[in-house]
Amino acid sequence: MPQNQNNKKRKPKVRVVRINLGWIFYILLVVFIGWMLFGNSGPQAEKVEWAQVEEMIKAGDVKEVKYVRNDCKGSVTVRPESLQKYLSLYPGGNPPKSSPHFIFLTSTKFDPETVFATLNADLPEQNRAKLVIENDAKLWSGLLEWVVPMMLLIVFWIFMMRGMSRNMGGGAGGAGGMNPFNVGKATGKLADKNKVKVTFKDVAGLYGAKEEVMEIVDFLKNPQKYTALGGKIPKGALLVGPPGTGKTLLAKAVAGEANVPFFSISGSDFVEMFVGVGASRVRDLFAQAKEKAPCIVFIDEIDAVGRARGKNVGFSSNDERENTLNQLLTEMDGFGTNSGVIVLAATNRADILDKALMRAGRFDRQINVTLPDLNERKEIFQVHLKGLKLADSFDLEGIAKHTPGFSGADIANVCNEAALTAARKDKKIIDNQDFMDAVDRVVGGIERKKTIMSPEEKRLTAYHEAGHAVAGWLLPGCDPVLKVSIIPRGQALGLTWSLPDEKVMMSKSDMLDQMCSLVGGRIAEEMVNDGVPCTGALNDFERMTKMAYAMVAYFGMSPKVGNLSFYDSTGASGYELTKPYSEKTAELIDSEARAIVDDVTARTRKILSDNWEGLEKLAAMLIEKEVIMSDDIEAIFGPKAGKHGEERLKGNE
Repeated sequence: MPQNQNNKKRKPKVRVVRINLGWIFYILLVVFIGWMLFGNSGPQAEKVEWAQVEEMIKAGDVKEVKYVRNDCKGSVTVRPESLQKYLSLYPGGNPPKSSPHFIFLTSTKFDPETVFATLNADLPEQNRAKLVIENDAKLWSGLLEWVVPMMLLIVFWIFMMRGMSRNMGGGAGGAGGMNPFNVGKATGKLADKNKVKVTFKDVAGLYGAKEEVMEIVDFLKNPQKYTALGGKIPKGALLVGPPGTGKTLLAKAVAGEANVPFFSISGSDFVEMFVGVGASRVRDLFAQAKEKAPCIVFIDEIDAVGRARGKNVGFSSNDERENTLNQLLTEMDGFGTNSGVIVLAATNRADILDKALMRAGRFDRQINVTLPDLNERKEIFQVHLKGLKLADSFDLEGIAKHTPGFSGADIANVCNEAALTAARKDKKIIDNQDFMDAVDRVVGGIERKKTIMSPEEKRLTAYHEAGHAVAGWLLPGCDPVLKVSIIPRGQALGLTWSLPDEKVMMSKSDMLDQMCSLVGGRIAEEMVNDGVPCTGALNDFERMTKMAYAMVAYFGMSPKVGNLSFYDSTGASGYELTKPYSEKTAELIDSEARAIVDDVTARTRKILSDNWEGLEKLAAMLIEKEVIMSDDIEAIFGPKAGKHGEERLKGNE
C-alpha cells in the first residue's frame, strides 16, 4: 500500500485534557486557608487608651478617626510626619505599614461629635482631625464566618461520597460502597465473564469435588436433561475442607465455566455495626439474583454469619449475626419461591455451622475438598511448574512424595520458594535440591545461619535428633526417616524429617511406635548428659501427651476405660462448663495416659541402649556434617524396619 494512503487512513490522535474538579477544589481550599492565616500578617494596629488619643489630637498629629458607633470602637490614622513620635508604643518599634495605626475602645455613653468638636476648636484648620462615624453592618464578616465554611464542607462531603462510591462501591450495578443511602445494599460482585479466565482445566486434582461442581454447572447449562425425568435442580452446595485446598478456586472455575450470572460475596460483608444492615443486604442480594435467574451466588467463608445460633460469645439478646442468619435461612428455603438461584458456599469450619443451614433444601450437597493425595499433588505441581525453568533431571515423582499433607496453596508456595532459592544462588535453572530446600523452608522455617551454638549445645542437639532418628528407623510403625539436620530453623535447633505413608487409619501399635520416636530425643539427651534433662523436648512432649490422651479418651484403646469416646465432633463441648465424665473417670483417664507414656519411655530407653553404639556414630556424623540423609542411617543400622522389624528388635533384646 502506498505511503500516502497510509497517512490518509491514520487519524491524528487528539489529546484530551481532563480537568479534575477535585484538585481545583483542594487548591481553592488551600488558598482560602492561607489567606485567612497569612492575609493580615505583619505589624497590627496597637490598642491605646482614649486619653492617649486625646493627647495626639491636641498635638495635631491625628489625620483621621473612624468611629464605629454600634461597636464603641475607633481607629486612628496618624499623620506620616508625626508617626515617629509614637514608635515607643509599638512592641519592637515597628508600626503598621498602612492605616489605621491605633485603635481604642469607649463606653456606650461616649459622644464623639461633642468630644471632637471641643478638641478641634482649639486647633488650626490644617491640624484638625477628621471624624468619620459609621455603623458596621458586618455583612462580609458574617458571610466569611458562616456561609463560606458551610459551602466548603458541603462541597467536600459531595466529593468524598462520590469518590468512595466510585472506589469502594460493590455489587451489581454499583450498589453498596460507602454511600450512607446504600448501606443496606448488597456488596456482592457480579463476575465479568471476560475477566474470569479460570476454568476446570486449571483446577488440578480434587477429582470428586470437581465432578460435583461440574454437575451443578451442567444443571444450569442443560436443565431439560434433568427436569425431563422429574428431577429438580439442587438449591445449594457447601464446599468444606482445610484452608488452601482450593475451595475458592473451584468457585472461580464455576464463574469461568457457567454461562449464567455469578454473584460472589464474603460472609463478613453481611456483618455491619448498624442493626439490621446484614439482613437487608441478604434480601438485596437475593433480590438481584432472582432478577437474573438462573444464576449462582457464591458466599465465601460463610461461617462468619452461619455460626450456630445461641452459641455466640457476645451473650446479647439481639445479635446482629443471628438476624442475618435468620434472613439467609428464609431466603434460601422459606415461604417465598427461590427457583433458579443456586447458592455455593465455602468454609473450613463446618462443625460450627447452624444445623438449619446445613439441612437438605438449603445446602443439598456437602462437597468435601480434602488434602490432595500423591497423584493429585503431581497434577497440582504440573500446574504450578508452568513457566519455571527446570533442570532436565528434575524428579516430579520424588518431590510429590516428599510433600505429603501439603495443600494446593502450600505446593504453590513451594514452587515459588524453589524459584527464589535458585535465583538467590545465581542459578540459571531450578533443580531438585532447590525444591528440597524450599520444602525445608516451608516446613521448618527459614534457616538461622547467624545463630551461634556452643559445642555442648551442638552435641546435645545432635544426640537429641539422633535419638529421634534411631527410634524412628528401628520401629516399624514409624514413618521412614528422610533427613536429619542440626541446623537451626525457625524456633527449632534441629529437625528430623520423615516421609509419612499416606495412611487412612492407624493401629495402636503404630501410635505407640510414633510416641517412642517422639520421646527418643529426650532419652538420648539424658543418657549422654548424666540423666540431666534439657528444655528441647517441649514440642515432642506436647504431641506425645495429646496422642496418649486421644488413645484413652477418644479411640477406646485403654482396657480400663473401655470402648468409650468423649470426643465431640459437633464442637458444642466448648460452650459447656462441665466435662462429659465424672471426676473418677477423669482420674482413670489421667492414670491410663500416664501409664502409656511410662511404658513408651521404658521401651524407648531399652531400644536406644541396645543400639547405643550406632546412635553414637550417627550423632558424631551429625556433628561433622550437620545434615545426614536416609542412606547414612541405612549404612549404620541396615534397611528400615518393616513387617519383620519386631523380630529384629527381639533379636537385639
